[in-house]
Amino acid sequence: MNLEKSLPHPGALSRLPDRTADWGPAYRRHLQEFVMPFWPRHAIDKEHGGLLNCIDDAGKLITSDKYLWSQTRALWTFSAIYRRFDRNPQWLEMARSQYDFCRRYGPDDDCRWRFRVSREGQPLDGPLSLATNHFAIMGLIEYALAAGTEEPLDLARRTFSRTYSLIRSGQPFDKAPYALPPGMKAHGTAMMSALAFYELGEFLGDAGTLDAARYFCDQIIHEFIKPERNGLVEYVNRDGSFSDTPPGRAMVPGHGIESMWFLLDIARRSGRKDDIPTILKTLECCLERGWDPEFGGILLGIDILGNLPVYWKHGMFKLWWPVTEALAATLMAYEVDRSEKWLIWHRRIMDWALPRYPVAEHGEWRQRLDREGRPYDPFLVLPVKDPFHLPRGLLMGIESIDRLRSSGDPRFS
Repeated sequence: MNLEKSLPHPGALSRLPDRTADWGPAYRRHLQEFVMPFWPRHAIDKEHGGLLNCIDDAGKLITSDKYLWSQTRALWTFSAIYRRFDRNPQWLEMARSQYDFCRRYGPDDDCRWRFRVSREGQPLDGPLSLATNHFAIMGLIEYALAAGTEEPLDLARRTFSRTYSLIRSGQPFDKAPYALPPGMKAHGTAMMSALAFYELGEFLGDAGTLDAARYFCDQIIHEFIKPERNGLVEYVNRDGSFSDTPPGRAMVPGHGIESMWFLLDIARRSGRKDDIPTILKTLECCLERGWDPEFGGILLGIDILGNLPVYWKHGMFKLWWPVTEALAATLMAYEVDRSEKWLIWHRRIMDWALPRYPVAEHGEWRQRLDREGRPYDPFLVLPVKDPFHLPRGLLMGIESIDRLRSSGDPRFS
């Protein structure tokens, strides 16, 4: 199939199939024929490498700036699609272009990754967010696996070492896209560190890196999850205690959902099961508290104590990424305890999302809806359309369904 010339396919789902056994084929078709062809058609920079993804839903370029936040995530996506899903060599070539651009223009001399560069790779912003470092680690590992090369590993190791030391130092570092409140630490840092460091430690077989991942898994479980508050907060005091302040009460349900599937995936792969009851309870809490009882869909941000106004910017909006994280999380949760409630949640979320997010005329999904579920065109945080949360969520969901089918689960066989 020539991906650049192919047209969007009716694989644009508007609802889930009635039979759970048909979910896997429907998601495969959606990913392969509707979601992924958008990117080679609209966003590949054939002149300078990397991705031109500051675009609207029709693929129209808004700015040629390149956010390393997005470039490293695209490196993961194109590599993972090639390695795990579709061996079309075009995906590997796109991953190679991402890798070449990222390694040349991403890290500074201190192995901290720049936030934004020009189309040609000239620095526009310095290292404003450690999340870019985390995405880089995961992208480099996935590319090494896809391409069958060890070349990216030295950069992945150095990025890990610098990132881990910065976090453990306690010095403030994050300025974008959300500034770290003074005197606090962020759940986003812990969840990204848990998965990125686990991926690297597992790939290298390195006990020290795996210990670092475990440190952040434990931090999520014991500090950011607040069972007495019925939720998971985005910020805690430096000692891990709850802060009854606007940032300390901020709950981002999508981050909680994403974080819990990270922990479920690590538990599945590591064989460490002790935390699973807490993880499942927290996931259910994030789904329940994030769901908008008036209009449906998952709210971006709430106050864990129900106070108004909500601290998290644009909290009343319905972004695409919490939905895609829930797609993966609910299927992983069902893998663990086979409770019907996870499939009920899965259908509830996707039946709300599928008529609203896919862009039938262009492919891919729109990334912003207002609270009532209507398309919202202005950018809210970064001027990017990312090939990450949606393909990753679909890919993780497909892999869960494949494991369920292989296990003989009657709902997916």
